[in-house]
Amino acid sequence: MRAAVLQEYGVPRAGEFEAPVAGPDQAVVEVLAAGVNPVDATISAGRFYGGRPVLPSVAGREGVATLDGGRVYFDAPVPPFGSMAERALIDPRATCPIPDEVDDGVAVALGISGLAAWLALTWRAQLRTGEHVLVLGASGVVGQIAVQVCKLLGAARVVAAARSRAGLDRAVELGADAAVRLGDPDDLPAALAEAASGRIDVVIDPLWGEPAAAAIDAASFGARVVHLGASASQQATISSAAVRGKTLVIMGHTNFAALPEIKAEAYRQLAQAAARGELRMEVQRMPLERVEEAWRQLQASAHRKIVLVP
Repeated sequence: MRAAVLQEYGVPRAGEFEAPVAGPDQAVVEVLAAGVNPVDATISAGRFYGGRPVLPSVAGREGVATLDGGRVYFDAPVPPFGSMAERALIDPRATCPIPDEVDDGVAVALGISGLAAWLALTWRAQLRTGEHVLVLGASGVVGQIAVQVCKLLGAARVVAAARSRAGLDRAVELGADAAVRLGDPDDLPAALAEAASGRIDVVIDPLWGEPAAAAIDAASFGARVVHLGASASQQATISSAAVRGKTLVIMGHTNFAALPEIKAEAYRQLAQAAARGELRMEVQRMPLERVEEAWRQLQASAHRKIVLVP
C-alpha cells in the first residue's frame, strides 16, 4: 500500500509499505484523511518523550476512516502502521463517530488540535461563564479553535494574540473581541491587559517564551495559565512577584494525559458544534504523495490544518 514511510528519523517519504493485518480486538480501516501535526514531526525526528518509533514505520497519529459503513475519527493507530497511509490498523473501540455534516478535513482538525483547545479550556482551566480569556498563538489551528470554543463556553471577552496580522484578522472573524500583535507594543503586558479590559482570568499558551512571560505579568489575581506548547521558545523568564503576588496557577496540558472517555466526550461535543456550524477552520488538503511538502509547510508555521489524502 502507499504510505508516508519513515525509513530514518527525520521526514517521512511517500513509498510502499506492507499492508496491516488485524489481530484480536483490532480492525484494518480505509483511511480518508490523515492529520499533519507538530507532534508527528517530533515523533518522526525521534525526539518524542514517549520513545522513538521503530524503523521503518508509517507516520501519523490521527485520521478519519471508514468503519462498519460509517466514518470515524481515530488516533493512536497500532504501530508500525500510522495514519498517513491508504490503510491503518486501529482499535475500533477507541474511535469517535463523525456527523454527516462534518467533512473529513474538519473532522481531523477537531482531533489533536481541537482537543488541545477544548481540553485546555474545560478539563484544565475549567473556564467559567463570563470570564476573560487571552489566547496566545491565536493565528495557529489550536488558537483559532480556542477562540471559538471560548465563545461557545460563555467567555465574556476573548483576546487573540499572535504575530501574523492575517491570522489576527481571522481570529477576530471567528469571534475574538480584541487582537494584539506580538512584537508591536513596547509594553506587551500593558497592551494585553488593555485589550482584555483590565481582566485576564485564563491564558491559553502554546508559545511559552516572552509571550508567556508577558501574559503572566498581565494576568489578573488568581488567573489560570494553561501551557500546551513551546512554539516561541523552550525557556521563559517569569517574575516571582507576578506568580506569587497574584497566586497564579500555571498548569501544563497534553492530550495524552486525558483519559479515553474524557477525550471521546470532548470530541463528541466538538463534532456536534461543527455540525451546527458553530466551529469553522481552514483546511489544506494535500495528496499523500506530497508528504515532504506538507512537512515543510508545517515547519513554516502553517495557519491552517494540513491534511493528507491517500
